[in-house]
Amino acid sequence: MLLSIPAALAQTMETACAALGIGTLLTLLAGLSLSRVGKRLLAINAFVLFLWLFLPFSLPGHTVWSFGPLHATVPGFRLALLLTIKTNAISLMLMPLLGTIPVQTLGPAMQKMGVPPKLCHLLLFTYRYIFVIHHEYRTMRRAMRARGFHPRTDMHTYRSFAWLAGMLLVKSWDRAERVNNAMRCRGFKGKFHSLAEFAFCRMDHAFGMLFALFSGAMIIMEIFYRGLAG
Repeated sequence: MLLSIPAALAQTMETACAALGIGTLLTLLAGLSLSRVGKRLLAINAFVLFLWLFLPFSLPGHTVWSFGPLHATVPGFRLALLLTIKTNAISLMLMPLLGTIPVQTLGPAMQKMGVPPKLCHLLLFTYRYIFVIHHEYRTMRRAMRARGFHPRTDMHTYRSFAWLAGMLLVKSWDRAERVNNAMRCRGFKGKFHSLAEFAFCRMDHAFGMLFALFSGAMIIMEIFYRGLAG
């Protein structure tokens, strides 16, 4: 959070590049598999690619390329590049810091740090039941194939997938009700108890101070370069 918020709010290219450098450094220090990191970044940038299709044509300014009535401008390209750098920077920051912690440990740790309980519950339940929902999806897809369904570009396919999405929502709601009732029967009072013990040591304080310095440096850079631009 200390690092990702200044990176997300950055409006200057210099601060975004600094955030990308910090994220790259953290990824290298964490010793993550570069091929796995590359695959995750590739999936994230597949969504970013859509920004490059629209943003260059959506802002006024100096035109660098025209396609019929559409005009790609320098501010549009700059905004698309800025968002791309920020997205990759935040992803590289989160992968080594959050991706290396087991979720069953992350939830209680967040509770210990004073994160709102509803947010902790949302994280843990999402992680736990997203696989259950995926299993339900695969079961229904198998049933559709057993009935001879083959997806095509027609209304029958669209209606079938709409039915599939609707049934997934119904089944998810039903599962949520049953889980809620089961937890109430077991005496759940809105707090998870973990067997893991958490204690701050000197290394944790030094780690936190280092990130606070990085965050402060990005904020100072942003103010400085915005002042120069103004």
